[in-house]
Amino acid sequence: MKLVVFALSIATVLNVSSAFADMASGDGIMKAVKGNTIQGNMESSGPYAEYYGADGVVHGKDYKAAWSVEGDTMCWVYDGTPKDCWNAEIAGDQVKWMKDGKSLGTGTILKGNPNNF
Repeated sequence: MKLVVFALSIATVLNVSSAFADMASGDGIMKAVKGNTIQGNMESSGPYAEYYGADGVVHGKDYKAAWSVEGDTMCWVYDGTPKDCWNAEIAGDQVKWMKDGKSLGTGTILKGNPNNF
């Protein structure tokens, strides 16, 4: 019985890690982000919550920025900073933000604009 539980645990871990095995395509990123909110945590800046308007405007609690999908990357331009593009791994409502092959942030995709940004 312990062997069965152990085997099921290993299978679950492998299945979860394989859910994030592939980078999202540009279409996949657009479908997941456009008109929705993503909230999560970035290694460099901490917690975030942002609504991605269909007009290409990012709405945060007390700021706005621009967003776009270019090729198979998600790009942002925040006030006073150059464009910065990242890959994304998306599985269901979960996203991992990837830069130079490393996961440097995570988030949960929420439908619409629940924070009313």
